[in-house]
Amino acid sequence: MSGAHRTGHRRVYEGKVLSVDVDQVVEPGDVAATREVVRHRGSVATLAVDDEGRVALVRQYRYAVDEALWELPAGRRDGDETPEAGARRELIEETGLRAGRMELLAEFFTTPGFCDERMSVFRASGLTPGAAQPEADERIELRWFTRAEIAAMLKDGTLREGKTLVALLMEQAR
Repeated sequence: MSGAHRTGHRRVYEGKVLSVDVDQVVEPGDVAATREVVRHRGSVATLAVDDEGRVALVRQYRYAVDEALWELPAGRRDGDETPEAGARRELIEETGLRAGRMELLAEFFTTPGFCDERMSVFRASGLTPGAAQPEADERIELRWFTRAEIAAMLKDGTLREGKTLVALLMEQAR
């Protein structure tokens, strides 16, 4: 199946984190449509697992959902950095942890119905603690969780953020 043919394009917003385009397209099957697309440079996340099998999660307030959520250390890629370099940087910024080993767990589109964001999720091990370096507008709480605590949080719905669910379910399946 071949891709869509764009017949019109208008950028309606360009910001620090994302841009929004409104495109006129003809999609496979001769479907003519208007598509609103959020453009994003890509993001990374890290499942940090210590020698005891505990997982590091961070809790921070998320304005879009008006809640503080437990999630993986994560963020957007900067410039031309590789996904692994971005994941290492975000891990240090949000937790202070440095990883001896990084393994790619998954690459996926976060919300392909309206956004082109591609996320790379890594598993970090061989961890060395250090000082976190959060951005000025970040208030981050770091906590280590055992496998039993993670399983309970998955079961009771405490964990509700997508990248975190993907990574933790993949880790459980290991």
